[in-house]
Amino acid sequence: MNIALCHYRVGETDGVSLEMDKWKKVLEKMEHKVYMLAGSEGTADAYIIEEMHIRLPEDLKIERNAYVELKDYKSEEELKDSIEALSKKIEDKLIKFIKDYKIDVLVPNNIFSLGRGLSTALAFKRAIEKTGVKCVNHHHDFYWERELYSHPTCKYVEGLLDEYFPPKIENMKHAVINTPAKKDLKAKKGLDSTVVPNVFDFNAPLWVEDEYNKDFREAVGLKENEIFMLQATRVVDRKAIELAIDLIAELNKPENKEKMIGKTLYDGRVFKEDSEYVLVMVGLHEGSEGYVEKLKEHASKKGIKVIIRPDLVDHSRHIKDGKKVYSLWDAYVKADIITYPSIYEGWGNQFLEGLFAKKPMVVFEYSVFLADIKDKGFNYISLGHKYETLENGLVKVEDKILEEAAIETMKYLTDKNFREKAVEENFQLGKEYYSLEALEKILRTLF
Repeated sequence: MNIALCHYRVGETDGVSLEMDKWKKVLEKMEHKVYMLAGSEGTADAYIIEEMHIRLPEDLKIERNAYVELKDYKSEEELKDSIEALSKKIEDKLIKFIKDYKIDVLVPNNIFSLGRGLSTALAFKRAIEKTGVKCVNHHHDFYWERELYSHPTCKYVEGLLDEYFPPKIENMKHAVINTPAKKDLKAKKGLDSTVVPNVFDFNAPLWVEDEYNKDFREAVGLKENEIFMLQATRVVDRKAIELAIDLIAELNKPENKEKMIGKTLYDGRVFKEDSEYVLVMVGLHEGSEGYVEKLKEHASKKGIKVIIRPDLVDHSRHIKDGKKVYSLWDAYVKADIITYPSIYEGWGNQFLEGLFAKKPMVVFEYSVFLADIKDKGFNYISLGHKYETLENGLVKVEDKILEEAAIETMKYLTDKNFREKAVEENFQLGKEYYSLEALEKILRTLF
């Protein structure tokens, strides 16, 4: 079959783009012809409909007036006219694409779930109805999960969310990324769906030290005897990076430092009196205004060394202004411990990356982790599943949890056999449940 994977953008490092790449790979292995259709193509090869671009000024204006404040249009009717006009342009181009490329199945990613591109959703529904093309929706995020899209400014937008996100059409199947989303979709919209978890290519060559990345620690500003705690995610409030700082503060307590001094680490280095635990953040800053400053202040109060270098890492290796830019995988190779303290995730790509990298992970058990991942039996350093929000907006977990996590972290750093056994078990479990082969089994039921 001819299948088109559709989104506002492709070929970037956001979670949706990454999952689309994996679906493409598996569907092609199943001998389908796969096209990408988007508003922008990044590093991918895609059919472009500019009006679907995630940063299209006209669409951003619509979004602002639909969800924040209706002030740039004289009336609700004028907002509707603007949405309809943009939708018509997208619809005409989409129908042409479906006909020219003889598309059998459209796979809209978030187009019928998030609520952000109202004109795009209208266009897709109408094009599907007019052409009779089949549709397998891949819903990564729903509008009711996001504060921004939960308060429409007028009845018209409210109606669109009700009718189009997602629509009820013959020939349409629904895939969601976790069990809570499946339950929500059934309860709120009466629609059945298939859970398709995020996956990873566990058959890819392992990430290892090589000539290019061997100096990564030095490039990022780490001394040889410092412990490299990697926060590989974007810097966003819900990633709760302050919990990683709290764990390091616990590790730094005199009684814990004393236990470590003189110990040989898993890789042969020795933990010395001046050895420090350093939190390294390499992701882009996409959180609320002031979140990075809050993290810096939090670390400073607790005397924690933090290195923030998003400029050093990109989706792939390259040279910029005569200096090396590394891939995220290079950072994983050189890390001692991965911190993954997110309090909310739709699924959790970084968890899969940590499994593949064969690195110990510090994990806060967010709701989807508890629902879909925990029961698989992975080994990790737990930060529990309860938190409280402080006055400054940062979150914290109980001291007892941090104490236990610190003991576990020290074991992973000093007990080589324990560490290797744990991360190897994780890799094998990841391969069993979240590989491209596991994805193929599910996709065969949808296509």
